[in-house]
Amino acid sequence: MDQDSHRTAERELLEALSRITTSSTTSPSDEEENQPKAEISCQVRKENPEKDDTQDSSATLSPNSSMTTKELQEYWRNEKRQCKQIKLLFEIPSTRIVEHHLSKYVMYKIIILQTGSFDSNKSVIERRYSDFEKLHRNLLEEFSEEMEDVTFPKKTLTGNFTEEIINERKLAFKDYLRLLYSMKYIRRSKKFIDFLTRPELQEAYGCLRGGQYTKALEILLEVIGLQERLTRGNPVSVVPTLCAIVVCHKDLENPASAFEYGEKALSRLCVHTSHRYYIPLLETMITLAYELGKDFLSLQEKLEEWKTKKDPIRVFTLKELAVREYIQ
Repeated sequence: MDQDSHRTAERELLEALSRITTSSTTSPSDEEENQPKAEISCQVRKENPEKDDTQDSSATLSPNSSMTTKELQEYWRNEKRQCKQIKLLFEIPSTRIVEHHLSKYVMYKIIILQTGSFDSNKSVIERRYSDFEKLHRNLLEEFSEEMEDVTFPKKTLTGNFTEEIINERKLAFKDYLRLLYSMKYIRRSKKFIDFLTRPELQEAYGCLRGGQYTKALEILLEVIGLQERLTRGNPVSVVPTLCAIVVCHKDLENPASAFEYGEKALSRLCVHTSHRYYIPLLETMITLAYELGKDFLSLQEKLEEWKTKKDPIRVFTLKELAVREYIQ
């Protein structure tokens, strides 16, 4: 190749690179914002999936500083919509029809599995159509943009209990849950987490208030695993459940188990000493440590340190706090 030809090829290459760079900084069209971009964002996250739940969208690559206001709005809107590698899988293997005096409805059995895990990590819950419908309404109120392309199976006037309709809804609800979980802002929302955990927690706390500690403990131990997986970015949110487990074990005279779960709860409050559960939990742990012959002096020091920094206020016991949870 002579020198002129070499210069011409080099110039054409630079022009091509310039066009690529220019096009990458312009605002994408509505059509380009759909599936192809979502697929690319998923692939990027698969290379380092753990970053998604520990960083906000502001921690990702900064938008081009020359973007207009409209382009910036579109950029952040797309950031909110981006999906992640699925960590939980939702299966609906079976249903059952429930008949009461004046009502009849279908209960859908939902199995929630952690990807790459064994059966010991699965959670099993049941929800009916009206539960899904309520969730959908609540999410539409808070996440109108994210939910604009999410379809929901409509009610039919007749045939709701036919095998065909039930099987269609099983598949539809499975896809529905998977799609919701793929959207960061929705899977972290209280409304989505409550849908998956609140009915069981309400039942458990009802049993606790009624003195049915064995039944309450059984339910709490079932739900705590799912609750922890759903709230990885907010470990403090599971403290009430852990403390309820402590209360149940303590009243069932299982001090070693109560102390074990108390340590888990206390570890989540090490930098949240103003949390309403912190002092009642410390006091309970001191009692348990003394009973078990463990070191309680370090716990006592933490309690005294807190008292010197805070004004004296009325503090409920751990059990008093627990029985106040989920009272409608």
